[in-house]
This record gives sequence, C-alpha cells and structure tokens, in this order.
Amino acid sequence: MKEIMQILGLYLLFINAVGFALMGVDKRRAKRDQWRISEKSLFLPPLLGGTVGAILGMRVFHHKTKHWYFRYGLPALLVLQLALAGWLSWKLK
Repeated sequence: MKEIMQILGLYLLFINAVGFALMGVDKRRAKRDQWRISEKSLFLPPLLGGTVGAILGMRVFHHKTKHWYFRYGLPALLVLQLALAGWLSWKLK
C-alpha cells in the first residue's frame, strides 16, 4: 500500500506541474500573439488530477481568469475531486 501511495503522490505532483506549466506557456504565447493551446487541452490535466496546479497557474500567470468555466469550473472540480478522495479513503479503511 505504501508503494501505491508513493506512486500516486508522484503522479499528482507531475500532473499538477503539467497543469501549471500549460497555463504559463499559453499565457506567454498569448502575449506574443502566437499559436495557442486549446482550452480543451488546458482542461485535461485538471480532469486527470492536476486541478491545484492549474488553479495556481491561473493565479500566478493571470491567465483565463475572466473565463467563467475556468474561474468557477476548476474550483468546483477541485471540490469534487477532494470529496471523491475523502470518500475513497473512508471506503478503503
């Protein structure tokens, strides 16, 4: 069980770093009027567990903060993921 938790922790660290980095890269591309990362692609890491990284990226880079589906959707997704994690930890005891 310990190894599974370590792998899960590493996965979450990685996917959150990806979500954070994508926000930064897309913001830089927006400023330079370059090809952009699609919003579907920006939502993928949060859906896979990288919600905290994406939210931090939004705040740090001031990116996608005016889009309601990012502004409210990502925190709502985080609440759902935390509820699921709590439920799973309760069920697996």
